[in-house]
Amino acid sequence: MRALLIPLALAGFCQAARAGDISSVYTDLVWEKDCVTYAQAEEGDGDWADLACSGYGGYPVMVSYDDARESLFYGFPPGDMTTVWESFSGLNSAGPKVEWRIETKGDMAVPFAVIHRRSISDSEGENKSTEVLIVAKVAQPGAYEGCTIALVLATGNPAANDQARKLADEKARTFACGKDKRVVIGNTPDFGRVDN
Repeated sequence: MRALLIPLALAGFCQAARAGDISSVYTDLVWEKDCVTYAQAEEGDGDWADLACSGYGGYPVMVSYDDARESLFYGFPPGDMTTVWESFSGLNSAGPKVEWRIETKGDMAVPFAVIHRRSISDSEGENKSTEVLIVAKVAQPGAYEGCTIALVLATGNPAANDQARKLADEKARTFACGKDKRVVIGNTPDFGRVDN
């Protein structure tokens, strides 16, 4: 029995040695200084805009704004810049800091997930908001597959950051956008996805 356990333990060690180191890097997201507007509403055409913003290591953040709601896409969008709309139904805005989960193997540091705080207004019209951490898969060059993989209620949840990092590290790299079901922790406001 012991002879069987040693090869199994060594196999587990070899797999762990091949996995990269995972860490966090933080970047700013302030529209006025970090973004360029590439499309926007003309007068009388509503209130919407599409922006390309700086992210981490050449990976952009794409922001679509429409009627005080925001949809964000992290990483490389398809060539036509068309991304899926994912947002809360309530009025919402993204926080000014983006946490990128980075896997480092040798000289390569690749962002595979993002954790980003969102503030969602109370639907009752009161001056209250709910804070939610969005966990998103980062779209890689040539693959262009990025989406929200999890929502973690941050309001009243001191474990939210740890829960979001665990979900990012365990699920983002293998998550199939548009097929796999998002994970939701806590009673988060309504959130939806609209494929173009």
